[in-house]
Amino acid sequence: MTDNKQLQAYIEAHSDAEGDYLYRLWRATNLHTLHGHMVSGHLQGRLLRMMVEMIRPRHILEVGTFSGYSAICMAEGLEEGGCVHTFEINDEMEDFTRSWIAGSPLADRIDFRIGDAAKEAPLLGIPFDMAFIDGDKRTYVETFNAIRPCMAPHAFILADNTLWDGHVVDSYYDHDAQTIGIRRFNDFIAADESLEKVIVPIRDGLTLIRLK
Repeated sequence: MTDNKQLQAYIEAHSDAEGDYLYRLWRATNLHTLHGHMVSGHLQGRLLRMMVEMIRPRHILEVGTFSGYSAICMAEGLEEGGCVHTFEINDEMEDFTRSWIAGSPLADRIDFRIGDAAKEAPLLGIPFDMAFIDGDKRTYVETFNAIRPCMAPHAFILADNTLWDGHVVDSYYDHDAQTIGIRRFNDFIAADESLEKVIVPIRDGLTLIRLK
């Protein structure tokens, strides 16, 4: 059986590099934040950039900035004039995240705000072509329903952590609130025939959703 770490190293070695700035941000996130493991990281970051390059959105909504890694990755894929509108509800992250976004060469493509995206994004009056949901797992369904009216026709919504480290199929976590929230979201999306959807088993599970 191939070691997972060995396979991960192989995959990363055969994918585009993340670049020095993103690597330093990834390292700083793991060293200086309480939940550093939540950062998107090399492989998912490269996928997010490529998804943006394929979808070619003008406006992206991100629910859950954390340290800014994923926002910068998505900004890399934007065409001139595009913007990532990213919301982080935890104001304790503001100083760390704002400094790293401001220091990025793509700072002019990122609008970073502290606040609840589900409440504040609709107030912007922007038709988003793409969204990335990576906030509170317990309220994924509510977040999806809140932002869906903000999305442009045939927009794409990406939801992170939808396999939740395998907990979605482990009965041991039947009473865990975050696992329950992710399961509820997965069932909700699967049952909605107005959506095209597929779960990609990258990292912790990434669901790709397209509004029909």
